[in-house]
Amino acid sequence: MTAETTTPDAGPTPTARRPSFDLARLLAERGAERYELHTRHLNHQLPRMLRTIGFDKVYERAEGAYFWDADGQDYLDMLAGFGVMGLGRHHPVVRRALHDVLDASLADLTRFDCPPLPGLLAERLLAHTPHLDRVFFGNSGTEAVETALKFARCATGRPRVLYCEHAFHGLTAGSLSVNGEGGFRDGFGPLLPDTAVPLGDLDALERELRRGDVAALVVEPVQGKGVFLPPPGWLHAAQELLHRHKALLVADEVQTGLGRTGEFFAYQHETGVEPDLVCVAKSLSGGYVPVGATLGKDWIFKKVYSSMDRVLVHSASFGSNAQAMAAGLAVLAVMEDEGIVANARTTGELLRSRLAALTAKYELLHDVRGRGLMIGIEFGRPSSLRLRSRWTMLQAARKGLFAQMVVVPLLQKHRILTQVSGDHLEVIKLIPPLIIGEKEVDRFVDAFTAVMDDAHNGGGLMWDFGRTLVKQAVSGGR
Repeated sequence: MTAETTTPDAGPTPTARRPSFDLARLLAERGAERYELHTRHLNHQLPRMLRTIGFDKVYERAEGAYFWDADGQDYLDMLAGFGVMGLGRHHPVVRRALHDVLDASLADLTRFDCPPLPGLLAERLLAHTPHLDRVFFGNSGTEAVETALKFARCATGRPRVLYCEHAFHGLTAGSLSVNGEGGFRDGFGPLLPDTAVPLGDLDALERELRRGDVAALVVEPVQGKGVFLPPPGWLHAAQELLHRHKALLVADEVQTGLGRTGEFFAYQHETGVEPDLVCVAKSLSGGYVPVGATLGKDWIFKKVYSSMDRVLVHSASFGSNAQAMAAGLAVLAVMEDEGIVANARTTGELLRSRLAALTAKYELLHDVRGRGLMIGIEFGRPSSLRLRSRWTMLQAARKGLFAQMVVVPLLQKHRILTQVSGDHLEVIKLIPPLIIGEKEVDRFVDAFTAVMDDAHNGGGLMWDFGRTLVKQAVSGGR
């Protein structure tokens, strides 16, 4: 036998080792520890709050507008992950797009090439707002707002940004500077130079603009906290004032965009409104991959990226990643193929009109407002003495407790997930997946009617829970 044909003794065949990471096994072994793990290692107040209000559920799976628990009971989702799940959970087209992009093994995030997916997604987004020209992709809604703040200050050379009372634009330092809720700002100052103006108050806006240092007004066309709408014509008039004073209009469409209000963007409900910058996120993700986008005019982008030396003056490490871009493209395709915007408009009108009809029946129900599938249900002081005394007890402890009292039986008795619209607000906000239809409207209205009947009849369990909330509020929730 020649040397070329001699083979060394390879020894015994090694036993194949099981990979150290097995997601299914990990969840099977440790999934039941979910609340304990959060208590020990994450925000310890979250599991405590969930247990207090009876929201410490264990959901096993989800699809579309529904969750299921281990017993196979379904729960209707009227929260959509605070608007992230615009297409519901696990839409098959978005799932397939993500499988496809992973299987393609693309050379992603090289930083020194121009991959096609970001350009294609930008092109599809800009087609819905033709007065804008360019897009910056980041990773979240707050990052989209941060981008708009930086771009507005750079483009105008001015430091101050205006926002509206009750606004919510994010929780990072810049977006927090234009957050209208003091509870979010407390303990994190000093922030950027800013000033709040009342939503709909043109005189207050003009007073600030006359100072000559305002870069922009950032505004939600429908405010998420409380579901407040500006007066008709205010957004266009504000735009005219801003441009007259060489300041920019920034539309925060993080929650209202991509069909939520029955138009692709909520500012499009008002004729002639053409924001200089538009912030997008949430639904663009398909519920899978975090993504944010800031759409803007060409001249603004050219001010920021004014030379090759400034090519990376604003960037994001994971911005424009292939998975996020594929998810965004799939979302926009589904929206067109399945008529998502039209469904949000018609189903939202059906839901809002049926709820509004109940205001004549229930004295605790004061207003139903909103656009499309973004609806605010507001409660207020009743007229009858019997109910008024209980209402006063709740208000003395903490404003917002009655709305929480409604949310809990909707989940516990009727398996419908909702939540209050903001701290110290007697408002429930409905932002369900945009795919819901008449069946889900019937289920919610029937459940809400039952809860309202219970509240007005002095139902013991509901008001007993109210007393629990009062005790929690009085103790400070520590």
